[in-house]
Amino acid sequence: MYPFDSTGSVALMEDQPPDGNTPVEPGPGAIARRKVLFGLGFGAANLALLRRLTIRPTGLSTTPAPAPSSVPATTSTTGPPATTTPTVPPVLDDSLEVATDDHVHDTVIAGGRVIDPDSGFDAVAHLGIDGDTITQISLEPLSGSSSIDATGLVVSPGFIDILSYPPNGFGEWFKVADGVTTNLNLHGIDDPMAIFLDKAAGNDPPVNYGGAADQYEHRKDMKLGISRVSGDDLDELVGRAEADVLAGALGIHEQPEYTVDVSFDEMLRHGEVAARYSVPLCLHVRYSENLTPGTQEEALDEAIRVATQTGCRLHIEHINSTGGTGRMAEAISQLDAARASGIPITACTYPYTFWATNAASARYDNFREKYGISWGDLQIAGTDERLTEETFNAARREHKVTAAFAMSDDDIDTSLLTPWVMIGSDAILELPRNNHPRSTGCFSRVLGHYVRERGLLTLPDALAKMTILPARMLGGISSAMARRGRIQPGAVADITVFDPTTIIDRSTIADPAREAEGVRHVLVSGRVVRTDGVNNQDVRPGVPILRDLT
Repeated sequence: MYPFDSTGSVALMEDQPPDGNTPVEPGPGAIARRKVLFGLGFGAANLALLRRLTIRPTGLSTTPAPAPSSVPATTSTTGPPATTTPTVPPVLDDSLEVATDDHVHDTVIAGGRVIDPDSGFDAVAHLGIDGDTITQISLEPLSGSSSIDATGLVVSPGFIDILSYPPNGFGEWFKVADGVTTNLNLHGIDDPMAIFLDKAAGNDPPVNYGGAADQYEHRKDMKLGISRVSGDDLDELVGRAEADVLAGALGIHEQPEYTVDVSFDEMLRHGEVAARYSVPLCLHVRYSENLTPGTQEEALDEAIRVATQTGCRLHIEHINSTGGTGRMAEAISQLDAARASGIPITACTYPYTFWATNAASARYDNFREKYGISWGDLQIAGTDERLTEETFNAARREHKVTAAFAMSDDDIDTSLLTPWVMIGSDAILELPRNNHPRSTGCFSRVLGHYVRERGLLTLPDALAKMTILPARMLGGISSAMARRGRIQPGAVADITVFDPTTIIDRSTIADPAREAEGVRHVLVSGRVVRTDGVNNQDVRPGVPILRDLT
């Protein structure tokens, strides 16, 4: 298992120091002023080694580096490693004060298989948590005011859903049951940033939240619809995106498949803003079919040209359903070639062979020709109903969320095996519970079906896709993200503890409101929001995750 960088390559990224101006929480520099305890069972002689391990060279290399000698060997993808040479993960900031004296922690997570995808640490160990921070990792038992027995369980960084939707007071709890601790709306925040933050805070969520400026919603607010814009209207539209980024948005989202008249110039203008502030341009690309004119290859080429001409970072949303459907290997090769030229590109995928959206959307225009499927391959969310021509037309009139079985297993496998592709659900459950099951089981399905049942991915590699890859992708612009996605002293104690022998999704199209199984405990900022498989709905520690404000 090789740690990945923010672009998916195996070279490790250098931690970005905070600018000290974020209003949310202190970054790694501020942590250095705290006393962090680090009981290793090895003594102070390991301090020099630990500091060497914190060096993370930058780069976009796609050539695998040698496995670090500190990474223990393992022959198991589920339970504790069969063979281990335990070492220790690095301190997140090597200027931290290290102490070995006895200490009673606020919380101890005891005896689980601790996996830190950032460093490759993978061993049975004990975590000490004080306040919102991991303060000790030890191979020996620790003392704590409270303790969580993780024997036989995996202790992982909390899962980061890179492609979700805003908190709504309901769906977040299903995210918790799926191991998610940070719910990021890179598919758009649905409102101007200030309103998004007010609404999210009003829902008092148990998970962290943040997202990308939403070009589609800006168009709606300006009464522009999906029409082509220019002149003063375009200036205002782009200005609204910039205002959101200045208010803390983590990226800029565009979806030209739905806003079908969006011009290339408009995409360039948004790309220029993204480049100016080093945030990703997050694209639901223009085409999801392979029929000319207007193919997925052309859509990805358009996205690459935007990045080439503006210098912006590029994130391709749900490449399995838009950009790579029916041509995943070709899509990955197309993007790999762009990455090799120096363009920073990432993507995300979800582990299902069907997508879902409003039946009235442009995506369903001429769907039989575009995707090679028919009415019987469609199903209304929240029901067992497969459609006919007549019932599909009714679903369009009634704007019903409808699933389409239009992707292959090979496409999903190829996307999951690509090192720089992350996991993103593209959904959050809403009342009246008519959504895609990815809204409630996305991460557990990866770990249950693709890791345990099929062995397509190793457990550490799968966890990297849902923890450290998104943390590195955004950590350079957000010190809040730079402290997440890791099990290391100094990291925020967003932690998911799960049973690798039982974790699995249970939701279906007909019944999407079913919790995933196997996530036993979840901590957000050191506070326990799920205990022994039951959510603690009185505990709501979620905070906004913002771009650092300068």
